[in-house]
Amino acid sequence: MITIDLRNLPKVTNKKYYPLYKDKSRYLILYGGAGSGKSVFAAQKLVFRMLTEKPHKFLVVRKVARTIRGSAFAEIRNIISNWGMSKLFNINKSDMVITCKNGNMIVFAGLDDVEKLKSISGVTGIWVEEASEITQEDFQQLDLRLRGKTQNYKQIIFSFNPVSITHWLKEVFFDDPKPRTKIIHSTYKDNRFIDDEYKKVLEEMKETDPYYYTVYTLGEWGVVGKTIFDAEKVTNRIVQLKNQSPAKQGFFIYDYTNEKIRDNTITFKDDKNGYITIYEPPDKAKPYVIGGDTAGEGSDYFAAHVIDNVTGKQVATLHHQFDEDLFTRQVYCLGKYYNNALIGLETNFSTFPVKELERLGYKKQYIREQPDTYTGRLKKSYGFKTTKVTRPVIIANLVKIVRESTELINDIPTLEEMLTFVRNEQGKPEAQEGQHDDLVMSLAIAYHIREQQDMKVAPRQIEIPDHLPEDVKQDLLNDPEALELWQRQQRGEII
Repeated sequence: MITIDLRNLPKVTNKKYYPLYKDKSRYLILYGGAGSGKSVFAAQKLVFRMLTEKPHKFLVVRKVARTIRGSAFAEIRNIISNWGMSKLFNINKSDMVITCKNGNMIVFAGLDDVEKLKSISGVTGIWVEEASEITQEDFQQLDLRLRGKTQNYKQIIFSFNPVSITHWLKEVFFDDPKPRTKIIHSTYKDNRFIDDEYKKVLEEMKETDPYYYTVYTLGEWGVVGKTIFDAEKVTNRIVQLKNQSPAKQGFFIYDYTNEKIRDNTITFKDDKNGYITIYEPPDKAKPYVIGGDTAGEGSDYFAAHVIDNVTGKQVATLHHQFDEDLFTRQVYCLGKYYNNALIGLETNFSTFPVKELERLGYKKQYIREQPDTYTGRLKKSYGFKTTKVTRPVIIANLVKIVRESTELINDIPTLEEMLTFVRNEQGKPEAQEGQHDDLVMSLAIAYHIREQQDMKVAPRQIEIPDHLPEDVKQDLLNDPEALELWQRQQRGEII
């Protein structure tokens, strides 16, 4: 070990980070806004440990190897120089390896440089710079690699800006924290070494783009990117829903006899691991709509949403990996459960579900019209077809609904999917690479097909009281128009 003057550390370290020199957590999470000094402290702690502990072989990584030279490698070199310790280190610029006179070593690598990573063994500590760039699988491999022999504690430092509320880092370390984890949030306000001009630039964002300021500058969980939905409103809705629980979760069970579902046997089975989520149970007086997206184009998920067609509120979702016939049966039951809802399923990749609904005897499917290629006449078909004409229309409508009435959406997975639904380089809205759009597209279909379903609460039916004379009761029962007129009178609709 090398003796250094510890009295100087408070002078060169931000107050927020100074206690972390002694932190021995397995996972040290440094997250927050731009200019908060996260990376500087991560570099300081590695240099400090290089000087005061041994043996060590530290691994510093980023997702892409070519980006590390100008970031973490440069940062650690600056710390060594600023601390007046250059004579104690040998810096190999070509291989990006820093060796201390006491034998300790820091190796730099990108997670895309597989061959270099394979050659690195005996790792006793890791710093993952810009950790939001790496995948959960990358993290798992790094965690397993931290197995070098040392009498000192082993630690992985993560430094990053939390630019995506849907990121695995949030799920693993924040929503369901792993043991032996220390989390520190910081902003430019915690960095006393920040340049005044840069500080002014950051603070001006508060006026020009408040949401960007909140996410990028203050380092709050959100999304910064080209999402087509209002990211601020979607994020706020997710936060609102976090502490709310759905009314039910589960799936439908039923008696399937002679290739048919017996309607009177359909029952919702509660199961916390179920793939159907009920946010509002059916109201007997209300009409409902179900939009569904079948698996296709590499996606193996089926999705469906139930909309209260009076209020427009999302009241239930279905999202699961299915065989087509089993998906169709669950949708059939969902439709029956919600008062024989109008069902509109996408038919781009398979017409089996709509044909199966018809075979099962479901009476209310969405009907589209399209010109017959032979006669030129309009022909009617069950199901929704997503085309270059209909796709922009249904997505634009959903964008408008989310912008103006985000409170209608109750499903967090759907909202999270919206945050990864972006415009590609050609301007086409689609899911980011590695993400899904099943929930977004099925919800867009549900809202689009509403016009084929009633939008009013059904009139309350008045039972014929026993005290009426028998001949009057029989007249009402035998004459539907007279019965309707009598019920309207009882409801006060006419005098």
